[in-house]
Amino acid sequence: MTELLVRRAGAVVTLTINRPDVYNALHTALLTALADAVGAAAADPATRAVVVTGSGHKAFSAGADLKEIAAMGADRAHQVIRAGQHAFRSIERAPVPVIAAVNGLALGGGFELALAATFPVLSTNASLGLPESGLGLIPGYGGTQRLPRAVGRRVAAHLMLTGARLDPDRAYHLGLTPLPPVAPEDLLATTAEIAERVAAQGPGAVRSILSALDIGQDASLQAGLAAETGMAALAIAGAESAEGIGAFLERRPASFPDLEALP
Repeated sequence: MTELLVRRAGAVVTLTINRPDVYNALHTALLTALADAVGAAAADPATRAVVVTGSGHKAFSAGADLKEIAAMGADRAHQVIRAGQHAFRSIERAPVPVIAAVNGLALGGGFELALAATFPVLSTNASLGLPESGLGLIPGYGGTQRLPRAVGRRVAAHLMLTGARLDPDRAYHLGLTPLPPVAPEDLLATTAEIAERVAAQGPGAVRSILSALDIGQDASLQAGLAAETGMAALAIAGAESAEGIGAFLERRPASFPDLEALP
């Protein structure tokens, strides 16, 4: 069985974690394959958004494969954790938006994957959490760092120290997702609609916005503004903005070419 399904529809590539018998658990090779697939999609100038989801309605991903973890010593675990962090960081820094369509359980590494995405869209049956402390473990794929950045230190500490789960409504109110949860049967269609709307924007502008967000996450305000200034100036002088502004003034939809077609 293919553990990672890849499907393209226009400018949107959908990656589906396909291990429904184990709630789409993530082993090391699958993490690497997922990051590689995001990288390959982003390297194609025709790709303007990526969607990541899980097979079925029960789980986006229930996290790391515990059978794999249980057999590891400290040295091997260190290698695997670093590889997983690298994979999620590459997804987080992808030059095209990566939207997580969270269909059910997103626990441990599954929640960490959703946190590394540009943003998640949650179904009403989603359940998010970092339950590692109950197993004598701690999150290892960025959860201790990304969750407090997203919801604040105290909320993150409570979730990780108790293993409590977030329902999708609370996740929305905490700002973990930009829109209210949607019915499971509507999740992929809703996510595809959002991805297609992103795909209709200027691809160079989208990439610059993602870059500015990443730089500004850990930079001072002054350093972030300096990066923004340079990218905004280049955008103003570029061919993409000529099309966007021209379309606005002419009251017509903009038609942005793929990046490789720009001079």
